Amino acid sequence: MPKLLEAARNPLAFIAQRWTPSPRTLRRAALAALVMSVVIVITGGAVRLTSSGLGCPTWPSCTEESLTTTREMGVHGVIEFGNRMLTYVLCAAVGGAIIAARAVKPRRRSLTRLGWAQFWVVMGNAVLGGFTVLTGLNPYTVAAHFLLSTALITVALLTWQRAGEGDAAPRPLVGRAVTQLAWVLVAVTGALVAVGTLVTGAGPHAGDSSDVPRIGIDWTLIAQIHADLAWIVVALTVALWFVLKAVDAPAGPRARTRDLTLVLLSQGVIGYVQYFTELPEVLVATHMLGSCLVWIGALRVLLSLRERPVFERPGAPGPAPEGSAVPAAAV
Repeated sequence: MPKLLEAARNPLAFIAQRWTPSPRTLRRAALAALVMSVVIVITGGAVRLTSSGLGCPTWPSCTEESLTTTREMGVHGVIEFGNRMLTYVLCAAVGGAIIAARAVKPRRRSLTRLGWAQFWVVMGNAVLGGFTVLTGLNPYTVAAHFLLSTALITVALLTWQRAGEGDAAPRPLVGRAVTQLAWVLVAVTGALVAVGTLVTGAGPHAGDSSDVPRIGIDWTLIAQIHADLAWIVVALTVALWFVLKAVDAPAGPRARTRDLTLVLLSQGVIGYVQYFTELPEVLVATHMLGSCLVWIGALRVLLSLRERPVFERPGAPGPAPEGSAVPAAAV
């Protein structure tokens, strides 16, 4: 009975006393949460692209009389309700990351806080998703829903990154000017993602077959701005790669920049093809996945510009980074 009371009072501490995850288990738990944060974006896109956004016309229940979908609601109800159920899978993945972060020895409070940040973003996005349904798929709440999902991907990626690092102060691997260029790249990439939500809000895929209002801007114009921002991101990425090459930066940052370039070019091809083929649903869904990968790629470039050793002897200087490294802003 005392053990049951202890478990009920503080279940995370109870588990931490009896289980210590390996570094590999910790990283896998964080990766599972990251993968699910991307999956939930894609399935949410599938809801919109199949016009199932109001398949369950109310929230939190599916209808006024039923918590779940009914036969009369057809395939649209199944798709919308299925996406809602995936939120529980996402919560389980985030919960696993929180438990693993709390149980690791020695205790890493910063990692646990990142796990809990994921949980609260998921809860906030679930409530925002409810408002999206209750407001009849208002395009601004749909855009905010995607942006909050992007915030979840950001925190999940940081959790995964930190799970593979130590807790020493970050050491820059490149100069301050290079790091600042990477920050500009991330900022413009964020603007690219945000403008992409406006393209969606003004475009033809409203999320339901009924008369759903759209954002009152010229879709062709906002799509052109989106394309221009994409080319700026490509130019910044290529410029960063040449700068990293010129300063003889370590292989890690160069590889992450190369990966981002490849993702951007693939995303650009998909974007132009979908534009000139009148936005087929499959390509739009693929473009949404690409958007997630572009954002992850940009963040990984920034995070690769510093290191946090896993093991470091107290008082001993860390190993000198490869190439030229002068003090830079910590990430």
